[in-house]
Amino acid sequence: MRVTIIGGGILGTAHALEAVQRGHTVLQLEREVQARGATVRNFGLVWVSGRSTAELDAALRSRELWEKLGAEIPGIGFRPTGSMTLLRTEAELAVARAAADRGDAEYRGFTLLDPDRVRALNPALRGTFLGALHCALDAAVESRQALPAIREYLSRTGRYTFVPGVEARSVDNLTVRDDRGERHGADLVMVCAGAAHAGLVRELAGDLPVRRVRLQMMQTEPLGEPLTTAIADADSFRYYPGFAGPALDTLRRSEPQLPVAAAEHMQLLCVQRQHGGLTIGDTHEYDEPFAFDVTEAPYAYLAARVEEFLGRPLPAVRQRWAGVYSQCVDPHQLVCRTSPEDNVWVVTGPGGRGMTLGPAIAEQTADLIGL
Repeated sequence: MRVTIIGGGILGTAHALEAVQRGHTVLQLEREVQARGATVRNFGLVWVSGRSTAELDAALRSRELWEKLGAEIPGIGFRPTGSMTLLRTEAELAVARAAADRGDAEYRGFTLLDPDRVRALNPALRGTFLGALHCALDAAVESRQALPAIREYLSRTGRYTFVPGVEARSVDNLTVRDDRGERHGADLVMVCAGAAHAGLVRELAGDLPVRRVRLQMMQTEPLGEPLTTAIADADSFRYYPGFAGPALDTLRRSEPQLPVAAAEHMQLLCVQRQHGGLTIGDTHEYDEPFAFDVTEAPYAYLAARVEEFLGRPLPAVRQRWAGVYSQCVDPHQLVCRTSPEDNVWVVTGPGGRGMTLGPAIAEQTADLIGL
């Protein structure tokens, strides 16, 4: 089949990869010179920790697919880092203990570590904490490098063409017309337009049950030593549905978030890039219109939390940025997938799980439509 994919982010590229691997020919259109949205403005984390029961199998499958891709395409920068959610209070420790004691803890890769074991596994953590919930299955890829590396890999097959700087304007009888007047015929069209919910997406599929979410993040200069795992703080327990239960209810009642963290819907996530710097975030803004600037208070809060765990000052911040992603309104849906007409599909709304779940979502789509 001839497959035309609109959108050059992680979802579009994962679907392109799946189609090529199944023997089809792919033309991928991207309105920017290359993807500049949420796909490159994230942590690059393949995050199994805290997934809901509905998400967990998909997250584990996607982690398996990322590891396989990383072996075939070294430029992706796949690393089986694992993660530690660091614990500061007895109430946080109780949530971690409940997660580690559950029947599915081994399946999730969970182990509760005391401070000595935390430091033995991640010697850069010389600060203050009561222990950590370790997830051995979490991993990382290089979000700014992964897509160019995958596109180069696909191009070598001779069945893939990437067309940057071109915006798709219409789809009519499986023919995509772009803003240069070119027409691209296909047997299947897939629209993976990320956080662009208007324009062509709305014309094809109407108002979908998705919303946009804005985040702020930052990147430091090299740390000067390995941070052997990704790290999180226990605010992530409040954010990820897999930690729900009586211990989390107690934490919420007894230890409300600090005002800046609550106002910005924050959790700490931190991962080391291959160049040694730390990617640190993040915030969540749900009500549009979004601010067009970045605010300093969340950055200061997150930096102080990382310094508390490291027991040392952070390197200088090199970059700060904001990003917007598309999220399904229904928390039980991995993605919003709809076919407004035969062999035309719109796929959007993975939320902050796009990098984690992209390969598994593409595999599910391909199975669903019989690629």
